[in-house]
Amino acid sequence: MNQSDQWTDGAISAITLFVPDNLMQPTCQFYQQVFGLPKVFSDEQSMVFQFGATLINLLTESAAVELLAPMAVPNVDSRALYTITVANTDQIYAELSSRGVEFLNGPIDRAWSVRTASFADPAGHLWEIAQPL
Repeated sequence: MNQSDQWTDGAISAITLFVPDNLMQPTCQFYQQVFGLPKVFSDEQSMVFQFGATLINLLTESAAVELLAPMAVPNVDSRALYTITVANTDQIYAELSSRGVEFLNGPIDRAWSVRTASFADPAGHLWEIAQPL
């Protein structure tokens, strides 16, 4: 079997983002209000949203301890940027700004032929909207 055949269709099915327990409510509200995503599951420790073909799972840090054991929950330092392809960066920038999103940068035309703008959720996860040019 070819090694690449082991990856089914290659799509990422879920991303779990760890959220400090005290920021779970505002972070969930952020995803509902900013992205308008359909919620597919929730309990006291997590809320899962459908983002296209990918599930975004917001999970409290206290629940992440069990998920990751024996490894510790990573620091809150952001070491990833989640990019969403959009048809019009300026339009989405304006819409999200009207919903209270504070952008870190953008819109900016990048050398790699995309127009981007970046922001963070209340727990510090970094997101980028990107329009192919």
